Amino acid sequence: MHTSIATSLDLPGYLLGGAMLLLVMVFHGVLLLQIAKRYEVKTFLYLAEKKYSSVALCFYVSVFCLFLTHIAEILLWGFALYGFKLLPLLSQSILFAGSTYTAMGFMEDILPDGWKMLAVIIAFSGMFSFAWTASVMISMTKNFRQAYTKLHMKKLNLSSDIIDRFE
Repeated sequence: MHTSIATSLDLPGYLLGGAMLLLVMVFHGVLLLQIAKRYEVKTFLYLAEKKYSSVALCFYVSVFCLFLTHIAEILLWGFALYGFKLLPLLSQSILFAGSTYTAMGFMEDILPDGWKMLAVIIAFSGMFSFAWTASVMISMTKNFRQAYTKLHMKKLNLSSDIIDRFE
């Protein structure tokens, strides 16, 4: 069987992968910044109003939104695989995208020749996205921890002066 140089070098996979990687990272960045911005503003106001339990609720809702962002990115990859007819079923495309994006690798490589490198690019997009999400979550824990500690101080009946000085 004769394969072209483009197929043997996985050039179609690099082209689609590069375009999708750019799309996924921009999508991820826009949503991440929106979630983080809203979290920061809301929790700043809740802390100022001494609504410490609301900070915790806002934290958990924001983390769930970050989770949904990753699910949406898996769907984007899955729709691309299906749209380019690389896999025959949409469900199979989404499952393969999820397996690869999370770097779990529980599915075997089922992409056709010329597209094998796409799996590696999907995995890179997941690694980049998870790392970026982790950095945002770390910054989000500052307000969460501050609210949690102030709530605990309140339960210990410490004076408002002491609680207000804690940052």
